[in-house]
Parts: sequence; structure tokens; C-alpha cells
Amino acid sequence: MTDITRQIKQKAEHFLHILLNVFPRRHLLAASVVAACLVGLIIYPATDAEAKKQLAVKITLPVDLPTQELASEELDPPLRWIEQTVGAGDSLSTIFSRAKLTAADVYKISSSKDGKLLRNLFPGESFRFGLNAANELEQLHYIQSVLLSRIYSHDGDSYSSKLVELIPDTLLTYREGTIDDSLYLSAQQANLPDKLIMELANIFAWDIDFVFDIREGDSFSILYEEKYLNGEKLGVGNIAAASFTNRGKIYQAVRYTDSTGNSSYYTPDGLSMRKAFLRAPLDFMYVSSSFKPKRFHPILKRWKAHRGIDYRASTGTPIKAAGDGKIIASSHNKYNGKYVFIQHGNNIVTKYLHMSKRAISRGKRVKQGDIIGYVGATGLAEAPHLHYEFLVNGVHRNPRTVKLPQADPISKSELAAFKLATAPVLTQLAQNQAPAEFALNGARAANQAGSTSAN
Repeated sequence: MTDITRQIKQKAEHFLHILLNVFPRRHLLAASVVAACLVGLIIYPATDAEAKKQLAVKITLPVDLPTQELASEELDPPLRWIEQTVGAGDSLSTIFSRAKLTAADVYKISSSKDGKLLRNLFPGESFRFGLNAANELEQLHYIQSVLLSRIYSHDGDSYSSKLVELIPDTLLTYREGTIDDSLYLSAQQANLPDKLIMELANIFAWDIDFVFDIREGDSFSILYEEKYLNGEKLGVGNIAAASFTNRGKIYQAVRYTDSTGNSSYYTPDGLSMRKAFLRAPLDFMYVSSSFKPKRFHPILKRWKAHRGIDYRASTGTPIKAAGDGKIIASSHNKYNGKYVFIQHGNNIVTKYLHMSKRAISRGKRVKQGDIIGYVGATGLAEAPHLHYEFLVNGVHRNPRTVKLPQADPISKSELAAFKLATAPVLTQLAQNQAPAEFALNGARAANQAGSTSAN
């Protein structure tokens, strides 16, 4: 072998070694063929004699490349997908049946580790069934919402599952408005979603009576969350901060989640917006009879004290517990109809009369806002309404005007964290309000200047 041939052979083997180690296994055969061609071109003999010598140079392929291994690395065939939406009254069995799956499939997935999570279905949720070539269930996607789903995957004789929870982007949006007629209509004109109108009223409900206290010219401004996923708006979240001006008095509230995960609304100083009692324990149409020391009873036809407030509402309207407490009476008689009494702390008792149905029994404990019954016209009642009484140390007080005990403020240990978390939101609210306030102050200054010139 000549020196030139030896050098060519060494270079060819070196080149082949590089190809075999760099290319992935699935491309190894193609790489080897290319290498062989290149080597053939490099060492193509100039003479027949050299050709005979170079026949001894062999390019061998590795022996550990069975075709079965290459085939096993191919992707599995894609699954065939069937979608089903949960309707009213649907169960897991009916959903599977519509997807042409058997009772055995239902049993196998419902008896898996997280199968019990599929027992309580709600209309609007959906399922995606991933079937293999043999029409066997390989994957099940239980989609509870755009953000929350659970994936069940075939795992031996059972199914394993994993929770998929997407986190949307949250942006704060500002809205403001002035009351011309009602809070609801004025808020709609300010493009405030219905959900947030109710939340706004609930935040300030302990300080403002939105039936009796609202005046034309009252105003509001709020910062609220808008949720986005991949640039698409999903909906609105909570109110982050709000301001309401009622009869010239400004009320402010900011949302804060404490170290235990509980969220509530507070004043900028950390006082709870909640009171220990609701001002009114139901959503009512109007007050049909106020708290009066003397009133002519429409049924008894005689004068007597009316020691509560009658809230007119449709039959079946839910009645809420005005505050935390214990049910000390849940019964009925010919005067009160169906009634419930609640004993609260601070020697306070609240009474709820003329219900169509009671929803709680004596001795139970309730939280503020729990439903205790429904509006009716039982007992001495002419029309559906709730008669509501508020007693302090056994003495009746006007539920609309009595001073309500304050709920607990931010604890001293959380006050620093509260200030740190809420300061940016309150600042943003103030900055959005500033242009309107600047314009208002400018208009006032102009009017004052005009008045001075006229004088």
C-alpha cells in the first residue's frame, strides 16, 4: 500500500467515524451510504493497479442496528377524538353512552384514583375522548372551564390523572360614573358589567342604603380585574379598589387577601367595610311599612306599634341571616306565620316573620348571609313581604338607623403587609380620578373668576 493510499484510507475512516457518531441513529443508514459515496469519490483511482489495491478498503456498518429498533421509535398513531358537552341532568354514564363507550369504560375510569372527581358534573362542562385504533379509551380530557381541566391517561389496568390549571393575565381597568337616576342604570352607562354593579353595591351596602340614600349627582369610580388568556379576554374578576361619593361624603374600599388566604374589603386605614350585620337581610322591591311607634294595622284594624320594617318582595325571595349567630326559634303561629329568630353577640336578636318556607332549624349556627328562609305571606300578612326586627338588650331599634357594630379590622401583625399591598392600587385609583377632579376644580375656578369679574 502506497503512502498516498494509506493517507486516503485513514482520512476516509476518520470521516466515517465522525458521521457515525454525529448523526442520530434513525439517520445512520442514510449517513453511511452518503459516507460511502464520498469516500468512493475521494479515493477514485487514477489507474487500474491502484483500483485493485483499494478494493481491500472496506466500509463496514455497525451490526447493532436492527430494523425493529428504528420502527419502535416512530410516533404512535394519532388518537381519534370525540367531544361531548354536559347538559342538564347528565351523568358520567350518559356522557360515555353518547360517545359510544361501554359501562365497563365508565367503571374503569370512575374507580381510578381521581375517578370520584367525575361524579358531580355541571352543565357547560365538556369531555374529550381520545380513542386508539382499536376504539379503546386512551385519554379523557375533563374540561371544567377554559382555565381548569383534568387529563386521565390509560395506565395499565387503570387511569392516572393530572390537573391542568392555566393562569390568566390580569389587567386593572378603570371605570367611573355619576348617578342620574339609579346606580344600576348609571353603572350600565359607564360600561360596568352587571356582576361588578352588584359587587360595588355589596361593598358599600353597610354604609350606604342604595334604596333610600342615593341622590342625583352621587358618583363612583372603580378599578377592577380583567382576565386574559393568550390575548383573548375571558371575563372580569374582582373589584380591586373603589370609591363612592354619597351626599358629599366619600367612601373608599380596597380588596386585600390576608396571610390565611381570606379576601375582604377594607378602608385605606385597614378598617373592615363589613359591619357585624347586614342593613337589610334580603333583596327587596321597596319598604311597605317603616319602623313606627304607632301604626294602624291593616288586618287587626287598630292602632299599635310597628317595631320593625316590612320589606316588600316576591314570594320565594331568599332571606339571609343579618349576622353571625345561633337560631333560637324556628316555628310558626297565626300571627307571625313561619318565623325565625337569631341570637347574636352583643345582646342582639334579629327576627324574621311571614316566611313562605323556613330553611333552618332551631339550635343551628349561621354565618352572615346564610339563607334562613324565603319571603311569603303567612300569618297576619296581606301580601308577600318580610317583617324584620332588630332588638338590643330586649329593646326594639329601627333596623335602618341603628348603629351597627363594626367587623374586626386588619390585625396589627398584618397592617404593614396590608399597607404595602394596597398602596399601589389606591395610588392607581387616585391617578385615574385626578383628570376628572382637575377638570372639576378648573370649572369651579372659572366660575369663581367669572363671578368676580361680574362684581
